[in-house]
Amino acid sequence: MLQLRHVVKTFGRDVTAVNDVSLDLHAGVVGLIGHNGAGKTTLMQMIATLARPSSGEILFRGQDICKNPDAIRRKLGYLPQDFGVYPNLSALEFLQYFAALKGVRNASARIHHLLGLVNLQEQAHKQAASFSGGMRRRLGIAQALLNDPDILIVDEPTAGLDPEERLRFRNLLAELGFDKLVIMSTHIVSDVENVAGQLAIMRQGRLVAFESPDAMMEAARGQIWQAEIEAHELEALRSRVQVLHAQRQGRSVNVRMAHPHAPLRDARPAEPSLEEALMARRYACQEMPA
Repeated sequence: MLQLRHVVKTFGRDVTAVNDVSLDLHAGVVGLIGHNGAGKTTLMQMIATLARPSSGEILFRGQDICKNPDAIRRKLGYLPQDFGVYPNLSALEFLQYFAALKGVRNASARIHHLLGLVNLQEQAHKQAASFSGGMRRRLGIAQALLNDPDILIVDEPTAGLDPEERLRFRNLLAELGFDKLVIMSTHIVSDVENVAGQLAIMRQGRLVAFESPDAMMEAARGQIWQAEIEAHELEALRSRVQVLHAQRQGRSVNVRMAHPHAPLRDARPAEPSLEEALMARRYACQEMPA
């Protein structure tokens, strides 16, 4: 559905935000993971035709969207991280306004369907400005889905949401990924752990991995360790290995660590979580010579 070929985005002479990224993307949920400044938002803005690559190609069903942006805009839904609402519009009026902008046919039926999908039927006539953060994000998803897009791009969709809202939001994106390409940018690993079929990991503008969560956890087996140490030994251990988690129990501390081999005599191999697998990979990248 979507192909990126050696995509580069530079700002001025010294800043390379996206550096030679190539990807083939199909229907499903793709988690785009990286620290702030890794290039995630810039990459999504180029896919959404809000920015042009400095070089490279982005193809939607074989058409170069830099030369023909309308090829993807008609089939694109986008929810930016900073999603604002108009203070004097109700949720229904807000969606009616965006439906008119997007030229949505049968807008009334589509809007009422989407209000039900995001569980905002009872709030349809309330001012959107009075909504909680989670309700605004759900309204934002409804806005992004008005034109029944084939590609949905969401940037940090669960930022500021409470646990219940985050779970509801993740489940909604997982369902949408059955027949759409959903690109979900986040730095919260748990948001994509159970919904993403593929993870694209970005670091300093580069794509450093594109794998399934299961493959990433499998690659980390044999690199995650657990042990029980004395509390006074913790700081010395941190100076030698990457400590992922430390939990104090009385005078001792249970630690989980990332290391290519057993870092302590009594260390035992542990089953890695996805977050631990990503941290182990990041640690390995940092240890490699530039």
